[in-house]
Amino acid sequence: MKKLGALIAVLVLAAVAAVGLASCGGGGGETSGGGGGGGQKGGTLNGTYASFPDYLDPALSYTAEGWTAMADVYVPLLTYKHANGAEGSEVIPGLAKELPKISNGGKTYTLFLRPGLKYSDGTPVKASDFPFAVERMIQLNSGGSPFYLSIEGAEKFAETKQGPISGIKANDKTGEIVINLKAPRGTFTNELGLMFVAPLPKDTPIEDLSANPPPATGPYMITKSQPGKGWEYERNPYWAKANGKAMPDLPEGVVDHAKMTVIRNPETQVDDVEKGTYQWMQNPPPASRYAEVKEKFEGSQFRVEPTISTYYFWMNVNRPPFDDVKVRQAVNYAVDAKALERIYAGQIKSTQQILPPGMPGYEQFELYPHDMGKAEELMKEANPSDMDITVWTDTESPNNEAGEYFNEVLKELGFKTTLKQINADNYFTVIGNQSTPELDAGWADWFQDYPHPNDFFQPLLAGESILQTNNGNFAELDDPAINEKIAKLGEEQLGPEQEAAYAELDEETMKQAPWAPYGTRTLSTFVSDEIDLESVIFNPTFGHYLSSFEFK
Repeated sequence: MKKLGALIAVLVLAAVAAVGLASCGGGGGETSGGGGGGGQKGGTLNGTYASFPDYLDPALSYTAEGWTAMADVYVPLLTYKHANGAEGSEVIPGLAKELPKISNGGKTYTLFLRPGLKYSDGTPVKASDFPFAVERMIQLNSGGSPFYLSIEGAEKFAETKQGPISGIKANDKTGEIVINLKAPRGTFTNELGLMFVAPLPKDTPIEDLSANPPPATGPYMITKSQPGKGWEYERNPYWAKANGKAMPDLPEGVVDHAKMTVIRNPETQVDDVEKGTYQWMQNPPPASRYAEVKEKFEGSQFRVEPTISTYYFWMNVNRPPFDDVKVRQAVNYAVDAKALERIYAGQIKSTQQILPPGMPGYEQFELYPHDMGKAEELMKEANPSDMDITVWTDTESPNNEAGEYFNEVLKELGFKTTLKQINADNYFTVIGNQSTPELDAGWADWFQDYPHPNDFFQPLLAGESILQTNNGNFAELDDPAINEKIAKLGEEQLGPEQEAAYAELDEETMKQAPWAPYGTRTLSTFVSDEIDLESVIFNPTFGHYLSSFEFK
């Protein structure tokens, strides 16, 4: 994530911050139809994040923070309905006129670009911008690359970095885009709705643009970015002139401006939202304040948001001592998911598997009920010679506390541990870079990118997803039998037979124990009393939509 994230990860989220006009409730008296309520149109939304997104570049971001930050900025050919819950998982046309025509046994996707679209700098959007976006994403070694390597010629391009990708044909005169896949892919329509491949102007630099985000196609554009500190939005001037009329299913948004500020102390975030200094905090209240905020504000300023997510500890199966499956299984027996429920103040529901509740293919099982005796017995059988390990987690509460708990569990099993807590801004880029030394074990989470179980296997546990940078397969699992099943199921349309096969794959993978999963999480919406809570949309893929916030 996402998500997210992520994703999600996938999955986790994004926010906004500022002063002045927004502090007093926004702009003029015109009522809005863009966000869902009858509140004030205009004003500046002040929001706060606990950490800066991994990237503010659509090709690179793979956390919920980044996806939420850019969901109303970069529109792919397809996108997701601006709605809460399951309705928000519906794929709808974005920059494309219609959903793709699928032919050639599921291997050919044909779309047409809407005419007259422009980027926020006035550059016309062209059909050929799509293959450029795919090539740019692969050249940047994006964690999203594995989703698109099924396109004919994409794997060769990934190896040589020389194009064009033979499987994409774009006609700038007619707007036609034809994508040919090597084999059918049951999730490809969903993946065309992710912003990894949102079209960008062909003169966009092939580098991380988080400090200077590229031109937008959505209702908002990012006008200022200070990595580590915050970023700002204004309305895209070409949304009103062109894009909004061409894409009437996407809302124009209500606020005129938004400013997001990174505040690393979640206690301060809660206090600031209560006082109205900021109108929204993107991350949930800290565990120490969660019950208090929920009791005081639920229904008026606070709402619990269910997610399709898995929180887990990963173990690198290619490094001793975790190259021994008995050691990994011992860790699974030693981790007490109920203890982690307490750490997360009830925001985690314990689970011990890869697929979370609510995901097609989920069937509950418990291979590793908490049993320290069994864990110690397996450790004696394995008798690993290397007991020095490094444990990784980020600095954001309560993930840091979960990492500390994991570290203590490993100590109980006899390991000599070194705990490394990395700033949440770049945690996933650090542990996703294979040049980082001592990547033994650590904390991670994943929120659905789309409602298909492949999303919890291919980017996280398939051998082809092990990348030198922006890696998401932290366990570095590369099991031929599991790879084959992931690939085969990914080609098929999802049905009862496939869901049953994913349930089997879930259990088969957990017998290898590359992870010690411990829960699925709820998130939250917490706003000041100036914001209409009912208008705010929390989408299962992109989190909170900026366009849905409005002042009362």
